[in-house]
Amino acid sequence: MPQSKTSSSGSDNPGPSGGDEAATAFDDAPLNRFHLRITALTFCANYSDGYELGIISIALPLIARQLGFGSVWEGLLGAAALIGIFLGSVVVGWGADRIGRQRLYTYNFLLISVASAAEFFVTGPAQLFVLRLLIGIGIGADYALGPTLVAEFVPRRYRGGLLASLTVMWTVGYVVAFFLGNWVVGLGGEAWRWLLASSSLPALAVVLLRLGVPESPRWLVARGHLEQARAVVRRLGGKEDEVASLARVARAAAERPRARYRDLFGPEYWRRTAFGVIFYNAQVVPYFAIYTFLPLVLAKIGVGEEDTTSDGILNLFLLGGSVAGLWFVAKMTRRGLTIWSFVVLIAALAPMAIWPDAPKALLFPLFLVFTFTMSAAVNLDQVYPAELFPTDLRSSGVGLLNGMSRIGSAIGTFLLPLSLDHIGFSPTMLALTVVLAIGLAASVAWAPETKNVALD
Repeated sequence: MPQSKTSSSGSDNPGPSGGDEAATAFDDAPLNRFHLRITALTFCANYSDGYELGIISIALPLIARQLGFGSVWEGLLGAAALIGIFLGSVVVGWGADRIGRQRLYTYNFLLISVASAAEFFVTGPAQLFVLRLLIGIGIGADYALGPTLVAEFVPRRYRGGLLASLTVMWTVGYVVAFFLGNWVVGLGGEAWRWLLASSSLPALAVVLLRLGVPESPRWLVARGHLEQARAVVRRLGGKEDEVASLARVARAAAERPRARYRDLFGPEYWRRTAFGVIFYNAQVVPYFAIYTFLPLVLAKIGVGEEDTTSDGILNLFLLGGSVAGLWFVAKMTRRGLTIWSFVVLIAALAPMAIWPDAPKALLFPLFLVFTFTMSAAVNLDQVYPAELFPTDLRSSGVGLLNGMSRIGSAIGTFLLPLSLDHIGFSPTMLALTVVLAIGLAASVAWAPETKNVALD
C-alpha cells in the first residue's frame, strides 16, 4: 500500500495514503452536485443524534415522574442510545468493509423511523430503553457509513470542510430539540410522547431520499471491481482522467494483501487506532455527560431551572462554536486544532472543579467558553477518523472509533447523575478535567497530520 509521509507528531507509522504522490484525478476533481448531495444526506444521522440526545435530556424528568422510576433508570435511558451507537458503529462498520457501504447506508434509517414511532406507545422504562437502544444502533450504523462515504467521494480539497459540517448538524439537532422540547413538554400531560416520536417522519424521508445512492468507487476498486467503479464515476459525471486514474489505484490495491480487521491493532495502525479512540473519548465523554444532564450541571453553578435566558445563551454559544469550528478546521492543521482545543477546555473546566463555590459571574462565563470550544472542537470527530485509515479498513476504523467513543459516553452519562449525588460537583468536574488531560497527552504523543492528504 502507498505509504504516507512522516506525520508532524514525529511518528513514523504509515497512514492511509501517500500524500500528493498518491493523488488521482478523482481526489482533485471539481466539487459537483453529487458531492453536496452525499454530504447533505449524511447530515441526517448527525442531526438525529443531536436531536435524540436533546429531547431525552428535556423529556426524562417528566417521563420519570409519569412512569415512576428513579436515577438508575434515568441514567440507563440517557445512555441507551449511546450503547446502541456503539453496537451499530462497530458491527456495521466491520460489515460495510466487507459487503459494501451502499445498501446499509440506504436502509439503516428505516430502523430509526420505526423505533422512534414506537416510543409513542411505551408504558414502562424497559420498553423505552429497548427502543432507544435500537435508535442508537441505526444512528451508529450511519456514523460508520456516512463519514466514510463522504470521505471516499468528495475531493480532498473540500473533504475537511464537508466532513466538519456533519458535526454542525449534530449541534443544530440538539439546539432544535432544546427549544422545541421545552415548548412541547410545557404543554403538560403526555406531550413527551409526541416529542420522542417526532423524529420518525424525517427518518423515513431519509430512507426515500437515499434510494439510488451508488456504491463507493474506492471500495469497489479495493475489492477488485474496477469496471463497476468506472461506471459509478461516469454516472456521476466524472471526466475520463478520473476514470483512467482508477486503474492505477486498482493495480496498487491488487499488489498488496487485503487488510483485515485485526490490522487496526497491528504494528502498522495501532498508534492511529489508539490515538483515535483516546482523542474521541476525551472529547465526547465530558460533552455527553454534561449536556445530557445540563439542568443538573447549570444548577450546580447557580443557574436555576427558571433561568431560561442563561439556557438560551448557552445554546447559542453551542451553535456558534459549531459554526466557528468550520473555520478552525479550514485554517488550522488537524493536529494543532486537536491539541489547542484540549488546552482551552482544560483551562475552562478546571476552575469549576477547583473552586465550585465561585460566583456565578465567573463560573457561567467559563462554562460558555467551555461550551463554545467543545462545540468547535468536536467538528474533528467526523473529520479525523475517516482520514486515519485506508479504504479497506476505513469503515471498520471509523465504526470502531465512533463505537468506542459512545461506550465511554454511555458510561459517563450513566455515572454523572450518580456522581453528582454521591461525591459532589467538584470531584465530578475534576474527573472530567482528567479525561481531557488524557486526551491532550495522547494528541501530543500520537496525533498525525492528515489535512489534505490523498486517500488510497
